[in-house]
Amino acid sequence: MDSEDDTRDSADEDFYSGGEAGLALSDDGDADYDFADRDSDDSDDLISHRQQQNYSVLSETDIKQHQADDMNRVSTVLSISKSEACALLRSYNWSVSKVHDEWFVDEARVRTAVGLPEKQNEMPNERELTCGICFESCPRESMGAASCGHPFCGVCWRGYISTAINDGPGCLMLRCPDPSCSAAVGQDMVNLFASDEDKGKYERYLCRSYIEDNRKTKWCPAPGCEYAVEFVVGSGSYDVSCGCSYGFCWNCTEEAHRPVDCSTVSKWILKNSAESENMNWILANSKPCPKCKRPIEKNQGCMHITCTPPCKFEFCWLCLGPWSDHGERTGGFYACNRYEAARQEGAFDDSERRREMAKNSLERYTHYYERWAANQSSRQKALGDLQSLQNDKLEKLSDIQSQPESQLKFIIEAWLQIVECRRVLKWTYAYGYYLPDHEHAKRQFFEYVQGEAESGLERLHQCAEKELQIYLDADCPSKDFNDFRTKLAGLTSVTRNYFENLVRALESGLNDVGAHTGQGACSKAVSSKNLGGKSKSGKNKAPVGASKSGSSTRGMDDGNIWACDQCTFANPRSARSCQVCDHQQHR
Repeated sequence: MDSEDDTRDSADEDFYSGGEAGLALSDDGDADYDFADRDSDDSDDLISHRQQQNYSVLSETDIKQHQADDMNRVSTVLSISKSEACALLRSYNWSVSKVHDEWFVDEARVRTAVGLPEKQNEMPNERELTCGICFESCPRESMGAASCGHPFCGVCWRGYISTAINDGPGCLMLRCPDPSCSAAVGQDMVNLFASDEDKGKYERYLCRSYIEDNRKTKWCPAPGCEYAVEFVVGSGSYDVSCGCSYGFCWNCTEEAHRPVDCSTVSKWILKNSAESENMNWILANSKPCPKCKRPIEKNQGCMHITCTPPCKFEFCWLCLGPWSDHGERTGGFYACNRYEAARQEGAFDDSERRREMAKNSLERYTHYYERWAANQSSRQKALGDLQSLQNDKLEKLSDIQSQPESQLKFIIEAWLQIVECRRVLKWTYAYGYYLPDHEHAKRQFFEYVQGEAESGLERLHQCAEKELQIYLDADCPSKDFNDFRTKLAGLTSVTRNYFENLVRALESGLNDVGAHTGQGACSKAVSSKNLGGKSKSGKNKAPVGASKSGSSTRGMDDGNIWACDQCTFANPRSARSCQVCDHQQHR
């Protein structure tokens, strides 16, 4: 038993050392599905690539600063007040470039549309003026006017502005109270006449407008989160991670769902919540009462069915005929041969076919949904374990193993990778559900790489969960803790690289996987010389999950592939020699 355990440990070390781990797909330079751990020379580029973000997370302070910067830019370039710049930006969805373009094309038209008179009109220079709302005569000092110069008393201004603010965000497009005037009432007037409470509401509306009207920014959809995300549109992946640690898709605002596209996620979520699967279940597991047509589920053994009141119709479950017609002449009360006779005549073919199709559809959906939900559940559990680790367990481990917490970050990185991989694996089941049935080669290859990804993730998860617990339960520093560090860090690196390349492959639609009639094997592009890959040192890399006995073909059709005796690479049956090491196939 000791030798068997040593062999298993040795195989695991080889597999996750990075030297002989990986599955790579390539088409001679066109596409590169390198499901392999990259060599050390590439690691810096990979880390740099991961660190490049095409988005930034904005707090409320950041939003106000961005807003102020945009208003300053417009105010400076167009030589207008900040209040006018704010009105312009609101009208053009906070796009500075669009404001500039429209302004320099036709300034007069823009001013008219936004409500900015070319000339600032002052109130009449008189001691007393008549308010245009209450028609009271008031001292000029207590009156106020927008850029149009129409005078209204302070009391009426406060009431007008307060009512507009309490009515909602429409107050941002407030116009002069004079019915014949369309001059804009800007933030300067609000600050002059509104109460502190109303000023706060107005500023919140203005802040929300900057995010909701701007096509480059969106609020984080997590409950209670007040962060926003500014995204560089057209820069690739839509997956973003908010400051609250919630990951979501910037395009559709659903949770992050790579490698599945937004339309597939929308269909999957709708299917999970729709009544269609309820109807499929009813169709597959019940039959309608011949009289009242209500669906009935058979929950007892005999074929004598009695419908519920007020119908109370008695019928045979097999042939749906009246029970009164059944007796010894029809094969007995509990052995109706009317059904078999009618079935031979084709009377029940359509209904049976529909019921069978519904049952198969339900079973297929259940298969994918259960695994989707299981990975979601595992991800939530991993998030809880990660939080527990950060709160107290890491400090405990640091004390037991006499290691500073700064040297235990590899454990946090492993758990973060588990959380991310569970998310990716979860969505691969939605991907698989909508993969067309007629694309046999793609489905075969997809299920293979998905299985390898799941196997690798389970190894990482088990190491981070079960093996870590051994060191948490220890009473003194363990001699082999550094070996554990090396193993867990290696598992994390290999699993991360595999999943990153799995995502790239699925996002490309597995375009390099072709269908050979009658074989369903991978095309030459997929099973090219780089499928197993070679490291820069010249060592052959075995497929992920490959053992010394050549078990790398798990999940593939054994009739369409053969495993190389030397490198265990899975080659298509048509290849006479291994496409990695050129070893001849034994026929």
